[in-house]
Amino acid sequence: MKRGLILIACLLLLLTSVVGCSNQQPAAEGDKNAQPAATKLVVGATAKPHAEILEVVKPLLAKENVDLEIKVFTDYVLLNPSLKDGQIDANFFQHIPYLDDYNAKNNADLVWTVKVHNEPMGVYSKKIKNLDELTTGAKVGIPNDATNGGRALMVLEQAKLITLKEGAGVTATENDIIENPKKIAIIAMDAAMLPRTLEDADICVINSNYALEGNLNPVTDAIFSEPKDSPFANVLAVRPADKDKEAIVKLGKALQSPEVKKFLEDNYAGSCVPSF
Repeated sequence: MKRGLILIACLLLLLTSVVGCSNQQPAAEGDKNAQPAATKLVVGATAKPHAEILEVVKPLLAKENVDLEIKVFTDYVLLNPSLKDGQIDANFFQHIPYLDDYNAKNNADLVWTVKVHNEPMGVYSKKIKNLDELTTGAKVGIPNDATNGGRALMVLEQAKLITLKEGAGVTATENDIIENPKKIAIIAMDAAMLPRTLEDADICVINSNYALEGNLNPVTDAIFSEPKDSPFANVLAVRPADKDKEAIVKLGKALQSPEVKKFLEDNYAGSCVPSF
């Protein structure tokens, strides 16, 4: 009798163990159905307005299960090498001519995905209020990188301070100047230095992002600006293999969202114009 009871107890214990195991299985299946971990996306950018725009899209991407990390660079020259070398997943700071020039000179094949905004380049001064006041031999600061330097020379031509060779375009250099009636002295330097150079130079041609970082208002402080429909839209750049990745596509859509358009219009009042 005792043996029978012991046998029955063992069978009940075994049955309980089996049932217990079977109850754990649905929990395991539930884990499989849980939302996957967010995709990490590291994007390099200059501080203004690019990193600020990325802050706008960060919560939009979080809803799309993308964890956006914004890495701010003070020296924009480092952004494309960092992207090429895989230190970041994308960058947001440049226009298409700058990207094309970088690729040509560095055996690179970085590509852009979406156009976001345009930053009209402007002429600034702490010494004069109007370009008519510019004296002969005036010192003029411009960016020293190839495309922004050429773009600055185009701005000076639009302001009727110089004349460039026909077709010089964005790759123009000082050697392409064929008329310089006021004999202005061109001083090329790092673009980020230009706002501080206003203490010494008579005028400087400055990209809007660096003007903003230098506490200059491109709308009210520039004494001359290039047309707002210039072909220098700022773009999101990536490595070719990543162009169609889901997280990159989501980032591109967020950068062209109504939220970004409203942010640009509300906060920059013409100094950063939506390009979409």
